[in-house]
Amino acid sequence: MRTFTLNEAQTMLPVLEALIRRAIAANAKAVSVEEEMQQLNQRIFLSGGMHVDVSQAARRRGEREIAIREAKDTLAEIDAIGVQVKDLNTGLLDFPCKMDGEIILLCWKLGEKEITHWHTVESGFGGRQPLDDRFKNEKPQ
Repeated sequence: MRTFTLNEAQTMLPVLEALIRRAIAANAKAVSVEEEMQQLNQRIFLSGGMHVDVSQAARRRGEREIAIREAKDTLAEIDAIGVQVKDLNTGLLDFPCKMDGEIILLCWKLGEKEITHWHTVESGFGGRQPLDDRFKNEKPQ
């Protein structure tokens, strides 16, 4: 598992923010098209059948598949960097970091200007704590 210093993680935020925004947008498109297809299926069922533009429906399903692939590929790109996506909907990312000989997670959420919190692996987001003086003078471990 790759670990990051606070400085390394902060430096990577602009790239990771762009990636997580791309994944969120692709996921939103996939969800939107899926809802559209479900509504169409329900209208067909409730009306006992109806004329459907099959080519348009196929094109929309293709768009959904492309959006799903883009979201998965973008998440894989973030994972390959060594950063953990904890919640795609909120853009929650964790950066493994070694502090005092233990692995902790630097925690950043889309919309935050910088990394200001951390938590233990076990405590998760609910255990977020503000960064303290230990992080100011850290050296790569």
